[in-house]
Amino acid sequence: MHGTVAEREAVGRGARAATPRGAHAEQPEPDPARDPVGLLAEQAAHRLPDLVPVRHGRMLASPFAFFRGSAAVMAADLARTPSSGLTVQLCGDAHVANFGMFGSPERRQVFDLNDFDETYPGPWEWDVKRLLTSVEIAGRHRGMRPKDRLTAVRAGGEAYRTAMTQFAAMGDLEVWYASLDSQELLDRLDGHLRPHAVREVESSVRRMTTRDRFQAQGKLTAVVEGERRIVHQPPLIVPIEHLTADPEVLAGQVDQVRRLLAEYPRTLSPGHEHLVAQYSYQHVARKVVGVGSVGARAWMVLLVNARSRLHGWVCAFEVACRGV
Repeated sequence: MHGTVAEREAVGRGARAATPRGAHAEQPEPDPARDPVGLLAEQAAHRLPDLVPVRHGRMLASPFAFFRGSAAVMAADLARTPSSGLTVQLCGDAHVANFGMFGSPERRQVFDLNDFDETYPGPWEWDVKRLLTSVEIAGRHRGMRPKDRLTAVRAGGEAYRTAMTQFAAMGDLEVWYASLDSQELLDRLDGHLRPHAVREVESSVRRMTTRDRFQAQGKLTAVVEGERRIVHQPPLIVPIEHLTADPEVLAGQVDQVRRLLAEYPRTLSPGHEHLVAQYSYQHVARKVVGVGSVGARAWMVLLVNARSRLHGWVCAFEVACRGV
């Protein structure tokens, strides 16, 4: 929202007065018309039929896996809870498994949030509630004691509240460039985790720093008749030519992917646009990812640099367009 700091503070105070923090502890009466299985079936109708069993199979693995795949069910529940009326662009699926260490464009290892295929405008409380609920469910899955789970949930809420208070005092540029790199994360965890847990985090960070595109290239692609291609690993990875026997349909799908790739660099900064422009389309395959995203039209694309046709860059994207 726009306006002076004082005006925005007034809006925030008004929202809190209309919906006090204690109101979020209230649980609405169960909706007798609510059918979680029906909601999942409605989602399945808009997904690739041959992958729906894979999605449901992954959701059956554990209560936490079911939680990961049922964002729509939780959204239906949250729609009946109190809201301050402050709308943001939600992640929509802000659970703990979507947080992790990722490589930034500057080749830094940063702790951040991933996976925005459920993004949608909505009450800011929804992301926070889904995140803290996931802490509780993940804690149960890992066998944590009830009091330890409660401590973890409270710590997550406190960390969110503290961070938002800090961001509120920053300027727009400071917020824009704010990040949490791997060393700062380790420093923050020092003294809050048991030694073996710290070692696990440090080991995870070290593994992340050794990963590069050549590992993905070696795992996901192979040289076939002098050209690098994505390897057929059904049903998880299926090259586009295995999805249809009609040459005209195949050509149309490839053309659509090429058009998407041609449009994508225009959304980047000039420097990154120039870098991506050095790579060209080589191959595309449908890929199964995560739990909640299974069945959506997710693709992985092999891009190659003109300097070396045998070395490529594998990237992934999701589309929801007819014919692709």
